[in-house]
Amino acid sequence: MLRALSPTEQRGVALGFIMKEQRETAARATVSTPSTPRVESLKLHVNSYVGREGEPLLRWLVEVMPWRASKDTYEVFKEELRKAFEPPQNEFRSRAEFLDLQQGKHDVHAYAQRARYLVSNIVTNPIDEATKVVTFMKGLKDGPVKTFLFREYPSTLESAITLAMQEEFSLRQAKLHANVPRPMPRPMVKPSGGPEPMDLSSATVAGS
Repeated sequence: MLRALSPTEQRGVALGFIMKEQRETAARATVSTPSTPRVESLKLHVNSYVGREGEPLLRWLVEVMPWRASKDTYEVFKEELRKAFEPPQNEFRSRAEFLDLQQGKHDVHAYAQRARYLVSNIVTNPIDEATKVVTFMKGLKDGPVKTFLFREYPSTLESAITLAMQEEFSLRQAKLHANVPRPMPRPMVKPSGGPEPMDLSSATVAGS
């Protein structure tokens, strides 16, 4: 077909074909060349899985996988994964320590704060209120505070702590007032110097 054309026409057809190929090549290069991706920071919050009833483990794993991808090293991931499973183990230790808690040489305030902390760690299977109260009262050292609590027998741990701290404060105040020295009575001072007073016990009236 090209043979039927003149040389000038043949050069025109060839030039048009070349230009078409160049345009198609440039278009393909534009489409295939990816643009520079924009880096954006992604913050993820992963909930701890503590094994509560009805808590979806699969959902927790779905959250953990992208969270894992954001960690620098396997050691960091392993440590944080251990912390995610730490609450049940910590809860077991807290339960055992609370049930065997003793006041010892601590004051009531320090003893009460330790009891509160241990109870706050027990969330999966909480200790009933009556057991909390009895355990707290039994752990008190023998003395007026313990006797007072067993006489009042509060219904909640917080009320037991409040009563114990109030009783300890009252005892300290009473002891403080008892140790304050009382002022000694001032001695009678006899007057010194000057004439002795006249004894009129044997005096008689003149003319009698």
